Amino acid sequence: MAEKQEEPSNTQNGEPDNAEEGEGKKKKLKREDLPPFEIVTGERLPAIFFKFQFRNVEYSSGRNKTFLCYVLETQGKESVTSRGYLEDEHAAAHAEMAFFNTILPKCESSLRYNITWYVSSSPCVTCADRITETLKKNKNLRLTIMVGRLFMWEEPEMQAALKKMKSAGCKLRIMKPQDFEYVWQNFVEPEEGEEAKAFVPWEDIQENFQYYEEKLAEILH
Repeated sequence: MAEKQEEPSNTQNGEPDNAEEGEGKKKKLKREDLPPFEIVTGERLPAIFFKFQFRNVEYSSGRNKTFLCYVLETQGKESVTSRGYLEDEHAAAHAEMAFFNTILPKCESSLRYNITWYVSSSPCVTCADRITETLKKNKNLRLTIMVGRLFMWEEPEMQAALKKMKSAGCKLRIMKPQDFEYVWQNFVEPEEGEEAKAFVPWEDIQENFQYYEEKLAEILH
């Protein structure tokens, strides 16, 4: 079973080291003062974010963002592949929703698309329902979601939402060590001042993969 991890440093969360000053400023901001929909996009994410946010621990303390790396393959006479990543910046905006609102509209209904997501954790109930609805309405889409962790998987409502995704044709999988390596090679920026490094698996990566794979199998059986 995966072990509980320590609380992350501010740097791991992408926050400044002067956390006390930062927290003071944050407390003065009300939720309504924050932009209602702000999404960070790009081709490659910082290595420090990947190492913390994608780690497949059981207790995801401090991991309150979703990182979604996507591969969009357009099927046709000339197949085209595009890729990138989305990161939700505020609680009101989830990366899954951002994909449907910013990337999906560029897709043509007359073409077929194979979409693969590599996500730090599985979607919440609201996002799962949106995925189900989207696949039912868009028969030209094939979606595979590879997740590092399962989000609130013990909740009956969450389990029901994941089952609906499966029924709608979504292939939900737990990321294997090879999948983390693929994301590292294709979606992560080389660490500053160093040559491109090979992916170094964390100690319990295989054990945690098996743990989540068993849980997902129990839910989707």
